[in-house]
Amino acid sequence: MGVPGFTDLLMTPNPARVRFAALFGALAVILGAFGAHSFNAVLRANETVEIWKTASQYHLAHALALLVLGLAGGTERFATCSWRCLAIGACIFSGSLYVLALTNIKWLGAITPIGGVFMIVGWVLVAARRWR
Repeated sequence: MGVPGFTDLLMTPNPARVRFAALFGALAVILGAFGAHSFNAVLRANETVEIWKTASQYHLAHALALLVLGLAGGTERFATCSWRCLAIGACIFSGSLYVLALTNIKWLGAITPIGGVFMIVGWVLVAARRWR
């Protein structure tokens, strides 16, 4: 009984998840560029540049995680739930921060932790999948 290698993690890739992750990653790069250029004046006026950077960082990191999970494949409950939790969490977390940064509507900050909880659950499910 050896130590599982990378090839042991790969199953049949899920094309829909891979496509979503790739487009989600592209969107992260686009929004990061808009934050650095087109939205820069608004973000500076709102003093929310760091909020935008946090949203972009988590967005891109989770796009990569979704891509890896999509490439790993799997249709069992842990694979599906972990992927969905990470996707939903990243959308809520980064999305609420993007809108907060642009609009300076402070109550949107109350929504952000909901996305964070989804992301935490998603990561725990990824770990649980490998413990089974």
